[in-house]
Amino acid sequence: MPTCREIAALLLMVTSPLAAGNADSIKPTSRSPHSWSVHWQPKRVANGSPVLLQVSSPQRLESLSGKWLDHEVFFSFDSPSKTWRGIAGASLETKPGKYVLTLVGKTKAGDEVSFQQPIPVSKAKYRQIAVTVPKQYTEPSPEQLREIDEDKAVKQRVLGQVSPERDWAGKFLPPVSAPISDVFGTARVFNGETQSVHQGLDFGVPQGTPVAALNSGTVLLAQMLFFEGNCVVLDHGQGLLTIYMHLSKFDVKEGEHVKRGQQIALSGGTGRATGPHLHVAVRWQGIYLDPAILLNLQMP
Repeated sequence: MPTCREIAALLLMVTSPLAAGNADSIKPTSRSPHSWSVHWQPKRVANGSPVLLQVSSPQRLESLSGKWLDHEVFFSFDSPSKTWRGIAGASLETKPGKYVLTLVGKTKAGDEVSFQQPIPVSKAKYRQIAVTVPKQYTEPSPEQLREIDEDKAVKQRVLGQVSPERDWAGKFLPPVSAPISDVFGTARVFNGETQSVHQGLDFGVPQGTPVAALNSGTVLLAQMLFFEGNCVVLDHGQGLLTIYMHLSKFDVKEGEHVKRGQQIALSGGTGRATGPHLHVAVRWQGIYLDPAILLNLQMP
């Protein structure tokens, strides 16, 4: 009989618009005559997708950097596979097309080598739902507006941080063993007007459910915010952050380093939430990406 965590993993595979192409292991997608190779996951990249890149070069490199969709891509060397690995992403606003990944490496002798690889991005289908909520959720009071304004400075400071060094290791794990109640990319229409796009995954869990870190990282924030409620932000390196919202209790402190799967909080219904649940978001260098795809990436 499958375990709760195995059931949660299966649920993740069917909730993302790109689920059919996400669970494949990394496969070669390009190989040049000079033995550069670029592999990526998911096999089909669309707007809103995180992307796991794996690169090998014809000569040994001391460092490798990249650029894709106007974002710097940070790589770290993986000794067992003798490849460079990095995380990237295509925002929800990215139009369908081929976007060139530019790679620049340096050899031990100080020579610079480069390679370019187009990566196609397709258009994902995201749903739209109408939600009717009390006005206090869409029309904050003057006092609440002041609180929101104060939170902006905190979020700009925290969410703007980019750590080049990789901290994550291994497969990203679900934060809870529970069904997903709302998927990434859903356009939410409040009281007849489009107010926001859902930038994460919602898990239907009761208050007090233990919440685990998706991967190893450093706690950048453990604080109460108006919209997010009790919120934890983890920095996994390479520009990748994960965000956990509406919590009832913190089990970590800012500056603390956590391990993959470590309990970081208890779920709740704090902030702008109509009931207890867990909202998890994935942010890479300022853009929100689909957590379901990240959780389905296979680590070679």
